[in-house]
Amino acid sequence: MRILPRHLRLAGFAAAVLLCACGFQLQGRTPLPATVKSPYLEAPDRQTDFIQSLRHALLSNGAHLAQEKGTASAVVSILRDSVTRRVLSVSATNQPNQYEVTYTVAFSVTAAGKELLPPQEVSATRTYSFDERRLLAKGHEEDILRQDMARDLAELVMRRLSRL
Repeated sequence: MRILPRHLRLAGFAAAVLLCACGFQLQGRTPLPATVKSPYLEAPDRQTDFIQSLRHALLSNGAHLAQEKGTASAVVSILRDSVTRRVLSVSATNQPNQYEVTYTVAFSVTAAGKELLPPQEVSATRTYSFDERRLLAKGHEEDILRQDMARDLAELVMRRLSRL
């Protein structure tokens, strides 16, 4: 094994120190403040794509989800979690050619009776083409788009939580 010259080792160490000093973090990690380290997720439906994505994002960023409201450091209330689909274009035979899917989430955050984040709404929109002959594949494509939008919205909520 070959040992690097001293000046190269110092340069590597200096680069590492500079990266740490500038606040560099690997993408995907969102450091959470102490107020949301043990949140309670309050949602009408706990099995939606967004709730599952948010739960996963919270856990992967070091949060410990509280099982009860009373033991939580903060309450993340999901006020709205809906997916809408509308036709964008139709064929000459009046069959849908293209759809637009919109995932909308409204949420607020409270802690110790104080409102940390007032109710706010975020949404993501995707379009996809539709072919009646490929009905099963296109239905699966919409499911994948919905899951992808849920992940995007969960990351957006995580960024807002990290700024508390």
